[in-house]
Amino acid sequence: MIRYIGMRLLFALPALWLIVTLVFLLAHIVPGDPVQQMLGEGARAEDLQHLRHALGLDMPIAAQYGHYLAGVVRGNLGESFRFQQPVAKVVLSHYPATLELAIVALLVCSAIGIPAGLLAAERRGTPTDHVVGVLTLLGLSVPSFALGPVLILVFSVILGCLPVSGRGGPSHLILPAITLGAALAAILTRMVRTSVIEELSSDYVRTARAKGLSPWAVLFRHAFRNALIPILTILGLQFGTLLAGTIVTETIFSWPGIGRLAVQAIGSRDYPLLQGCILLIAVSYVFVNLLTDLVYAFVDPRVRFE
Repeated sequence: MIRYIGMRLLFALPALWLIVTLVFLLAHIVPGDPVQQMLGEGARAEDLQHLRHALGLDMPIAAQYGHYLAGVVRGNLGESFRFQQPVAKVVLSHYPATLELAIVALLVCSAIGIPAGLLAAERRGTPTDHVVGVLTLLGLSVPSFALGPVLILVFSVILGCLPVSGRGGPSHLILPAITLGAALAAILTRMVRTSVIEELSSDYVRTARAKGLSPWAVLFRHAFRNALIPILTILGLQFGTLLAGTIVTETIFSWPGIGRLAVQAIGSRDYPLLQGCILLIAVSYVFVNLLTDLVYAFVDPRVRFE
């Protein structure tokens, strides 16, 4: 088990280095001059040159990359042009909001997708299965940037029962969590249905039924348990997607998370802040995938004994 964990950690290191490199390069591809953005259009050339030198933006790209890489290793991501604070402090102050929204959205996704997938698998070919299929198709067809405003219009403007935007109590989480979790719930439903149907056609399930076990005991104690590996895979990928894909939803609902902060950094050409946002999201994605691999080993003994 220790060797398995060590190998997974070892494989994660090249991915992290590649992420750091891509984050640096992508931030410098963004068009616009951050110094011009900070000082305004009427700034003098000598003022622009002085600030560019103070920020280290007049150095060659290779030198900037080496400086950035050394800072990342030390935990120093630079200073935000806009907030005039360390990037690590700014990013970490917004990260709990994104993490909170992603966890609640994943719970919404699981609460909808797993029961719906099990129901569709148990009643395959029936009208119930067809209704679930239509609902999943509808969930996949409606993007978050369209679903979010519709939910705001119905539940906030017309009914007035939920807040429009911002981060506050539990009621503020409902609409953005549903917006994020709806499409992922449709994907999870299809994955659960496919995996459980495959297990229900196995020999051990037929044996369990021949022994007189109830249909629900066969479904939960046997089929669903052995179908957990692909389900855990999709849940891990979806949680990483939620952390990385909250930009649109956070912007719609004015949620003070990493996604909205990244949009603000792009608008102000704040290279260090944008790099910090993307880096934290990417590292979170790698960590979630690593955690998913470790959960495999606890759920399925075959992974441990390989």
